[in-house]
Amino acid sequence: MSSLDALQLESNSKIKINFDGGDLSSDSGLLLIKEFSHKFGFHKHVSNFKTDDKISRRHKDDQNLCQMVYQIIAGYFQDDDADELTNEPVFTNILGKTALALQPTLSRFWNRMNEDTLPKFDAITKAMRSSAYKIKRPKQVLLDLDSTLLNTYGKQEGEGFNYHYSAHGYHPLLCYDGLTGDLLKAELRDGTDYSSTGVVDFMQPLLDEYFKEYPDTTLYLRGDSGFATPDLYKQCETNGVSYAIRLKANSVLYDNAKHLDDEILEAMKDDMTRYIVRYDEFYYKAGKWEYPRRVVVKVEKPFNQLTTQYSFIVTNMDLKPEEILRYYRNRGTMENFIKESKSGFGFASTGSKSKVVNANRLQLHVLAYNLFNCFRRLVLPKSMRKMQIDTIRLKLLKIASKIVKAARYIYFKLCSSCSYKDEFYETLETIRQLPQLE
Repeated sequence: MSSLDALQLESNSKIKINFDGGDLSSDSGLLLIKEFSHKFGFHKHVSNFKTDDKISRRHKDDQNLCQMVYQIIAGYFQDDDADELTNEPVFTNILGKTALALQPTLSRFWNRMNEDTLPKFDAITKAMRSSAYKIKRPKQVLLDLDSTLLNTYGKQEGEGFNYHYSAHGYHPLLCYDGLTGDLLKAELRDGTDYSSTGVVDFMQPLLDEYFKEYPDTTLYLRGDSGFATPDLYKQCETNGVSYAIRLKANSVLYDNAKHLDDEILEAMKDDMTRYIVRYDEFYYKAGKWEYPRRVVVKVEKPFNQLTTQYSFIVTNMDLKPEEILRYYRNRGTMENFIKESKSGFGFASTGSKSKVVNANRLQLHVLAYNLFNCFRRLVLPKSMRKMQIDTIRLKLLKIASKIVKAARYIYFKLCSSCSYKDEFYETLETIRQLPQLE
């Protein structure tokens, strides 16, 4: 429609509308992600990713992978979204293509994935971790174990009813760094699997990597009662990992803590409403344990209540009982990591009938999460580092721009009224100061 044929609003006759604005984008902040990816070495990490040996495709596997990563970071989780983005100027320029791969191409890309491509994703994740640690090596890593439910619909391979969540789905195992939010490892499992199913085999390659590549980094581990298994305790003890794992209460544990309950009852005589807490420790050996282990206990009477609450933590750490409980209590940040992973990065986009395809889908979404989390914690202004992806998308990624092509350059003219220009420039300057990583 030409400017002469512009539509006029009846509500305000001075306003006319047409679609002659030229090449425009609403995702200009992705240019920051592209610049960071370049300095971070991300494109080199994925350059050798292949689903098979065929080389004559127009859209190569590593290009499809990068396209999906950028789509996910921008909030486009579904393959169908590519049909609407095919000529989007920011996406085509950061990917160096005239047009994006469409949904049928991406669907074939997914369907070519199998058990052989899963280790390739692990290798990329490991390379990204190495890049991040070259910029800022952690002195400590907190291995936070947890699981979650990814809902399924229909007869998908491996889906099942999980009684803990009272819903059908997959039950993936996740390990985050509780200090940085990095997702160190993820594994898709059947929906009927228990929380600790396969956890020792899941953790050992990660522990081996840290002891080989980062021997000066101290490892800690936390887990809820779903991971209270002696095999995991022993794995931590033999690999030098300090752990604190919650125990399910039983009559023997209650008997060992009964004196604390008596102390609280005695303290309540003066004031039945006040908050009271007591700590202690003892050695305990469950039936399947080879030897006794240290258990710390917290008995708490909340304000204005008459009942007491018990917390039992098995640990090999030397901290005081109250310090152990405080250390474990901070595990609540895991729920925020998982919530952001699912709602902000589409971890539940596991709609294939094949479990192995869904496992590969999950790994690609993990790459997008980790790339963005490294971007957030390494180069964003301090005022934005605690913001979640939805907020950062709104403030820094979803910036309008007009694209103007000159003889030698392509100009992205970003919105003049953008409220976060200073943060944009600061982020770009921080990226430029990073070393060029391979």
